[in-house]
Amino acid sequence: MAQVHKKFSDSQVKEMIARYLAKEIKRGHIQIILGIKRRRFCELVKKYREGPESFSVEYKRKTPTRAITNDIEENIIIELSKEKNLIDDPAIPIRNYNYSYIKDLLEEKYTNKVSLPIIISRAKKYNFYINKPKKQKAHDIEVLTDCAGHLIQHDSSHHKWEPVGRW
Repeated sequence: MAQVHKKFSDSQVKEMIARYLAKEIKRGHIQIILGIKRRRFCELVKKYREGPESFSVEYKRKTPTRAITNDIEENIIIELSKEKNLIDDPAIPIRNYNYSYIKDLLEEKYTNKVSLPIIISRAKKYNFYINKPKKQKAHDIEVLTDCAGHLIQHDSSHHKWEPVGRW
């Protein structure tokens, strides 16, 4: 479904509908030009018939998108600061953090419904975010073997293994 208000102005859509009502253009052609289906076209025609002077395809959202209230933001900061104390504790080595817990906590404790990306963005903004650790090498020890038997011994042992010939 196309968004008519982004492709065409009100006057262009009005003209097409007026020509359709005067039977100069067929419905199918207008639908193809506007990129809409029959149901949406019929809604536009109905709206035009109700008031051709006030007809418009423009609209404003009732509530702004991606916006949270100051109360919700304060609740996010409160919960993130509580968790920051646990994260910074040297006795508990944490490499990453599950921010979904904060999301669930906000829903249960404050009845605030907040998306996870908003929580993560606030954590980054107020310095509560834990960066992902850099990837380490998969193998830090080079294995030198002369035959398959040495390799089997190396794989089955949990000790660091040094080949006999290296002393």
